[in-house]
Parts: sequence; structure tokens; C-alpha cells
Amino acid sequence: MYNDVTASVIIPVYNDPEGIRTTLHSLTTQSSPYYDLFPVDNNSRDSTNSVITGIADEYPNLVQPCEETDVQSSYAARNTGVEDSSGNVLLFLDADMWVSETWVADMITALVSNDYDYLGCNVEVVAEDQPNIWERYEQSFSFPVDTYINNKHFAPTCALAVKRDVFEEVGLFDERLESGGDKEFGQRVHRAGFEQGYAGDVTAYHPARNSWDALRSKALRIGRGRTQKRRYHPELDEPHPLHPINYLPPSPFRLRRRFSGQDLSLPLLVGFYLLEYVLKLTQSYGALREMLAQRRSKREEP
Repeated sequence: MYNDVTASVIIPVYNDPEGIRTTLHSLTTQSSPYYDLFPVDNNSRDSTNSVITGIADEYPNLVQPCEETDVQSSYAARNTGVEDSSGNVLLFLDADMWVSETWVADMITALVSNDYDYLGCNVEVVAEDQPNIWERYEQSFSFPVDTYINNKHFAPTCALAVKRDVFEEVGLFDERLESGGDKEFGQRVHRAGFEQGYAGDVTAYHPARNSWDALRSKALRIGRGRTQKRRYHPELDEPHPLHPINYLPPSPFRLRRRFSGQDLSLPLLVGFYLLEYVLKLTQSYGALREMLAQRRSKREEP
């Protein structure tokens, strides 16, 4: 239907051989004939590169391995993919995710038929058959992409489509950010006047984080990213790491809205509420640590 549209799928990866294997295997069987794949190894120290090379050998006309070794950042890896690829539509998917065989075609159709420039899709968090509390929390709170698009003007880079023309006008992702670069980029796209949309009937699948350590690591990264955005993008008006709003308990009404119509016990709801608050405090701790690290670095400058 859209023979003039070519898509390049960019997958940043760092130290995740099984994750990139899962993602590439779901992408090598796509129904669209007009796409190629650009896995970008961000200087992995394990067998990730070997996995990519092996799959590229199986699909030499489809898989184009790339490397980003200068900057340790998922956004730097995505930028390398943007620069090395040639598609006029750029699709982004995270290593460890998977999609159906029509995902590329469905994303292109949704983008072009609605005249969007920037498109997010539904992200379904998948857990084990008997999910633990960490997985259930992830399934309940992660990736409200339609809300992100409509209220905050961005979609997560884990499952995103962007026309190349957008990058040519607004620039690449900010590789200085450890987290939050998807939000900064999406809002930059919005300010430039490009059309953003959400494809709720197109789905990408994301594994649920299944431990406290995994959730804690994510929260610390988000906190560090907030302070980095405050430094490099003051126009985004991120609150100071010491602002009281960062330490107030979350609104219970948000929790009630999220679980409206679901049959959950009161103890589980209370547990989710407490977990959300602890993760908020963990993010604030990450933001504080990043602020102190920035100050130390500034003092050490000649």
C-alpha cells in the first residue's frame, strides 16, 4: 500500500544477548517487504555482539549490525542507528521486547494513513503465569502510552515510529541523558509543530521486571535523568531535587483510577501504594546523587 515508504528498525542493546535474540527473531519474520534492522551494540562486554553477528549471518540482506562505543548511552546508540540507516520511517524497539509479524506494517500504516509524524503504540507488559508483586505492579503502572501522548506529548522510545524528516528538523536524541530522553525528544517534536499520534490497536510486548532490584535500578536511573534534564534542558521546568514535591506521598486517587473496575484486595492495593511511594523516594535519591556528582565534577574542572 505504501511502496514509497521504507522503514529501518533501530534496536539499542547493552549486555543482553538473550534480549536481543528475542527481539531480532520477532523482527526477522515481518510481513512488510520494505524494512531493515539495525541492532546497535552499545559496547557490550558479554556475548551480545556474537548473537547479533550470528543472526546477521543468517539474514545478511536484512540485519545490519552497528556499534556505538564512544558514548555509553541508549540514546547515543539510537542516534548511531538513525545516522547509519536509510529508511524514511524510523522505528525504535528495545532489546528484550518482541512484536507480532505485522508490527512494522501496522506501524507504517497507522503513521502514514493518519498523516502522523511521530507515533507511539500500545505496550503490553508480560509476566509469568503466576506473577509476583513486582510483576503485577509493572503490569498495572507501566506504559500508559496514550496518556503520555495526549497529556505529555511523548511516547517511550521502547516502541516508537518517527519520520526521518522530524530528526532532520529537530535534531537527534540528547545522548547526555541517562533517562528521560524520550520525553525531552517528544516534547521537542511537539514544540516544532509535528503531528503526534497513538496506535492503540498496534502492540509491542515488554517483559515485566520481576524483582525489587530491577525496579530500584529503574527508579534510580529515572532520578538521575531528571537532574540531567534540569541541567541541560531548563525549559522543561524539572523541579529541583530538594523540592518538597519530590518527597510527598503519591495521590491515592491516581491509584484508585488505575485500578477502577479491577477485583483487587485491599492489602494488595495498600502494598502497591507503599511500593509506589518507595519508588518515588528512590527516584528522588537518584536525583540528589546526580546533583552532588555534577557539583563535584564542576569543582574538579580546571
